[in-house]
Amino acid sequence: MSDAASDIPETVATYLRVRGLKPSSKSWKRKRRIRDDDDNAPFTPGRDPGVLGAVLDKLSRDSGWEITLAREDLVRQWADLAGSDTAKHSEPVSLENGMLTVKCDSTAWAKNLQFMRATILTEIGRRYPQAGVNNLRFIGPDVPSWKWGPRAVPGRGPRDTYG
Repeated sequence: MSDAASDIPETVATYLRVRGLKPSSKSWKRKRRIRDDDDNAPFTPGRDPGVLGAVLDKLSRDSGWEITLAREDLVRQWADLAGSDTAKHSEPVSLENGMLTVKCDSTAWAKNLQFMRATILTEIGRRYPQAGVNNLRFIGPDVPSWKWGPRAVPGRGPRDTYG
């Protein structure tokens, strides 16, 4: 064997012999790629681990999740916002176009919360400014519905029930 053939790894030389090729004089040693990567160099600025809260805040801001997360927090923490007694008798049901709709157990609770509207709206704006709540609507319990199933007949329902 020549000097060029002795530099070739045995597996490559065997492969070339099987294929019927002569090993070239090219050196088969892998060259190590040297590159300057400042982002991965040790002891450079920005290499220290960040605080988890700051990382999650940046992720939610970059992903556009701030509004959705603020709305979820508002619904989840309704008891802290409105008070525990009020939260027992009311719950937020929808938030569309800046209008937060709160369903109450009775019309009396809806009317009392209507009087507290400014206070609750101010507190929502202070705690959850990203939620985008501009107005509040309090509704009482719904009237019963007789429309059950796919074959509901149009109309106001049975008339002899309350008479």
